[in-house]
Amino acid sequence: MTPDLATSTLPHADPFAVFDAWFAEARRTEPNDSNAMALATATPDGVPSVRMVLLKGHGAHLGEGGGFVFYTNSHSRKGAELLANPQAALLFHWKSLRRQVRIEGQVARVSDADADAYFASRARDSQLGAVASDQSAPLDSRETFLARFAEAEARFAGREVERPNHWLGFCLVPRAIEFWQDREHRLHDRRRYLRDPAAAGGWTSTLLYP
Repeated sequence: MTPDLATSTLPHADPFAVFDAWFAEARRTEPNDSNAMALATATPDGVPSVRMVLLKGHGAHLGEGGGFVFYTNSHSRKGAELLANPQAALLFHWKSLRRQVRIEGQVARVSDADADAYFASRARDSQLGAVASDQSAPLDSRETFLARFAEAEARFAGREVERPNHWLGFCLVPRAIEFWQDREHRLHDRRRYLRDPAAAGGWTSTLLYP
């Protein structure tokens, strides 16, 4: 075995610290949307769905013991499924770094104050789009959507755009985080962390066969 493959690149550590380091590197190297992540949800009877969303906050200071925050329309399929079955999974894939991070856990709403603050930080046209869109509902034509956008633009002319009540933030509090690093000859590195309040640092971890 060559020295390059002899040692794991993923020793046990604080998983949030590992994520912080990987995410910072991804922000430097990924050409587009380094904060893009696949969000998997399911209905209460277990029918799954998955789509891409954007990470808007993360860290050990969020939620109950750390979390990953994103925002969506609660009338959308993902929003409805999260409210009905608050279990979800996330996947980051940073192709330029040849890395993946899988995260599983329970989801809770962020506070209205936090949702208001993030909504206020968005570009105005993005705010108006959120007002105009019945996300995931059938749309008869794009012209209808653009007309609704124009109506929202006129309604809020000269004043701040109000966050719609159905536009919510969610925080996924992980019970498991798995890091995957590509290695030569498909001898990849994988380490899975499991939340354990009795363990030092609150987490246990183990390497996994690739």
